[in-house]
Amino acid sequence: MDYQAHQQRLQSKEVEGGRITYVDEGIGPVILLIHGIPTSSWLYRHIIPLLADQGYRVIAPDLLGFGGSDKPKGYEVYSEGRQGARIRQLMEHLGIDQWLQVCHDGGGLWTWEMLKQGSSGVVGLVILNTIIYEAGFQPPLRFEQGMWAKFYTWLYRARLTCGLMISATLKNGLSRATRLREQDKEGYWRPMPSGVNRALYYFFTQTCQALPDDYKTLLPSLPFPSRVIWGLQDPMLKWTPQSEQISRDLKLRADDILLLENAAHFIQEENPAEIGAFIAAFAQEVYNN
Repeated sequence: MDYQAHQQRLQSKEVEGGRITYVDEGIGPVILLIHGIPTSSWLYRHIIPLLADQGYRVIAPDLLGFGGSDKPKGYEVYSEGRQGARIRQLMEHLGIDQWLQVCHDGGGLWTWEMLKQGSSGVVGLVILNTIIYEAGFQPPLRFEQGMWAKFYTWLYRARLTCGLMISATLKNGLSRATRLREQDKEGYWRPMPSGVNRALYYFFTQTCQALPDDYKTLLPSLPFPSRVIWGLQDPMLKWTPQSEQISRDLKLRADDILLLENAAHFIQEENPAEIGAFIAAFAQEVYNN
């Protein structure tokens, strides 16, 4: 699938702050796939059909500021709390009252904030190389607010440089054995000139400065089961420094965790079949209980 074909299957809904686009495919119990930064629903293009073929309805939104969604001016509009509220608004607009939530990278922060506002509707959670605790969070860049940060994130928007910036991001987040086709890369850089830099500016200058401590009390209180899938070669989100705390807080057994030794950060590009099968097996478990 090329990015043009992906765009054609996107639907849209109005939420607080603007219009967000999303993929909605399949029939059955719902699985919600939340991307991270600086990606979009394109990240899950290989996994969506795998889950739909297993009998699930798959929703994969582009959060505000990413992919085909609106990218309004300003920065606070992209706060974790507001993004989390938009996830729930989308599900309400779609009339969905039960779903299994999957999150990756910064999508974890939006998920945590959504759950702080209320956990109703969520029947299970799957974490894919997600931002959780400071112990494992090693972002490549942390900027103070100002002109340098605005210039750096503008490079993701400028047509002459956005492809180079995305290529560097993908190279840093993939194992050495993985090589993406230009068609695959296009789906990541194509939305950039429309204003993704605003959401990136918020992330690099605010989110990356410090993570909230209250996630340490939130995670143990979640009333549904969780699973973890993690690429161990990830240079930005390390599993080992936080593995014990995550396992303890989410009450995970050894077989609740899928560790991908030869994958890095963008594991959806490297192990889609294995990830899809693991999510589908967990979905069957939670929906059949």
